[in-house]
Amino acid sequence: MAEQIQAALSILRRRQVEKRVGLTRSPIYARIKAGTFPKPISLGGGKAVGWIESEIDDWLSAQVQKSRKA
Repeated sequence: MAEQIQAALSILRRRQVEKRVGLTRSPIYARIKAGTFPKPISLGGGKAVGWIESEIDDWLSAQVQKSRKA
């Protein structure tokens, strides 16, 4: 369990997520609302949020798998 927590400590900010997944702000938040994209976590600074890097990596892997099945 400690290894899972350690891996989850890397946080990406929105612009990093945009570059990583190839989507801009609006499509990301639309997918979050639809439940098809990882939700951000609060960073405790008002509106400051970030995404857990491992969740973004998992989402990307799932997208590759979906595209390969089609």
